[in-house]
Amino acid sequence: MTDIPWLTLAIALPALGGLGVALLPRERAELAKRVTLGTTLAVLVLVAAMATAFTPGGERLQFTEVHPWIPRFGVSYAVGVDGIALLLILMSAVLVPLVVLAAWRENDDADDRGKGYFALILVLEAMMIGVFAATDVFLFYVFFEAMLIPVYFMIGRYGRGPDRRRAAVKFLLYSLLGGLLMLVAVIGVYVYGGTFLWSDLVGAEGGLAGLDTGTARWLFLGFFIAFAIKAPMWPLHTWLPTAAGSSRPGTAVLLVGVLDKVGTYGMLRYCLEMFPAAAAWFVWPVVVLSLVSIVYGAVLAIGQSDMLRLVAFTSVSHFGFITLGIFAMTSQGQSGAALYMVNHGFATGALFLVVGFLIARRGSAAIADYQGVQKAAPVLAGVFLVAGLGGLALPGLSPFVSEFLVFIGTFSVLPVPAVIAAVGVVLAALYILWMYQRTMTGPLPEEHRGFTDLSGREVWAVGPLIALIVLFGVYPQPLLDAIAPAVEETMVRLDATDPAPALGGADLSADGQEGETE
Repeated sequence: MTDIPWLTLAIALPALGGLGVALLPRERAELAKRVTLGTTLAVLVLVAAMATAFTPGGERLQFTEVHPWIPRFGVSYAVGVDGIALLLILMSAVLVPLVVLAAWRENDDADDRGKGYFALILVLEAMMIGVFAATDVFLFYVFFEAMLIPVYFMIGRYGRGPDRRRAAVKFLLYSLLGGLLMLVAVIGVYVYGGTFLWSDLVGAEGGLAGLDTGTARWLFLGFFIAFAIKAPMWPLHTWLPTAAGSSRPGTAVLLVGVLDKVGTYGMLRYCLEMFPAAAAWFVWPVVVLSLVSIVYGAVLAIGQSDMLRLVAFTSVSHFGFITLGIFAMTSQGQSGAALYMVNHGFATGALFLVVGFLIARRGSAAIADYQGVQKAAPVLAGVFLVAGLGGLALPGLSPFVSEFLVFIGTFSVLPVPAVIAAVGVVLAALYILWMYQRTMTGPLPEEHRGFTDLSGREVWAVGPLIALIVLFGVYPQPLLDAIAPAVEETMVRLDATDPAPALGGADLSADGQEGETE
């Protein structure tokens, strides 16, 4: 099975499916939806089969392929995955068919009855898998920028509200700015490293090992700012609430659940491993930005009247936790951050889907337009509650494990930032529970008497995410086993070690008394 080009197939299948859907006649919109759903399910099966063939304790990069693309300039079609990239690809493959199900009737009012929207979803899926799989820095940049095209049209043409085109342009301009800075850094990497292959650039003997301090810091900044915009981090976050508030909920799921992870994944894979000394020098500035993102995003979420914007601001706060874990430079912090990327995708994806179901029934994302929904739609309210509790990292649900590891890894080296970050946990409980209280509880207004509960299609769309949130909250070990080897190698390249426990020199005897270790 190792000879199967898993990643190429996973990229090509949705790309070809998107082309096929785009070529269907406009009047065949229903067929377009069925082809899209079938293609995304086939991708999920393919990626799941690839995951079963992955060996957690094996080589760092598996399923690798390297083929010359532009030999004159040293550019290769090079793909491969470690445990972190594999989990992010698997998360993407899970979310996309659920988005298709949830958006089945979402764009029926479009000129082409949503046919183009579903074609864009498939093209975007190919780009998302490609960006996580790329092991050539130039190829990574190509996928990084190519993702902007389908998202721009998914917001600008198929979005909601009168400001959707402005939101699409704002998203595009922010992303292009980050992409321009990354392009300069990518060129610098090739000039100084002599190659675009990631595996040849990192490590003690890598192409960037002899890079002087000043150059390394500038190249680090070129990548980091691009990733901070994509993540997004304060103060480069302002495009996200605007884009999410003007998107269809299905678009918001992919935008926040998957695309934003490219930023934090890039920090972990490229910023830290290609420029370890520069990353260590920038720890405190990044930690401060992370803390501001955590508190600022949570405070602004509390004040939102639009549910889509509220969930978007919660993600600004959550991404602050992820970057805090990454730059804590401990194995627990980085494992928690990588796990957070996956769990946040499931929990926030479920929240956006439920908000989409509410909008489909009431035609509004305003919190003030809902009250007493749990009396008319108890299943919908229950799903909303579980997804919301996952968002605030309730123990027993998957985001809790991620957040707990981030706190452990941060507190052991940066206790004061860890304590400040804990404010975000308190604020998360406030904005999630207050939103639930205002929309789901209280008396049922007369105009909500006909409010329907989740349909079978909607249960199939959100049910798997709720199951995964519970499953990985109880048993996260398979995910951690996949993440651990990649984190260990990152720590080696950073020349970082975890601090010893404060009581590491003491032992407790059987009778509970402290004794000396031998």
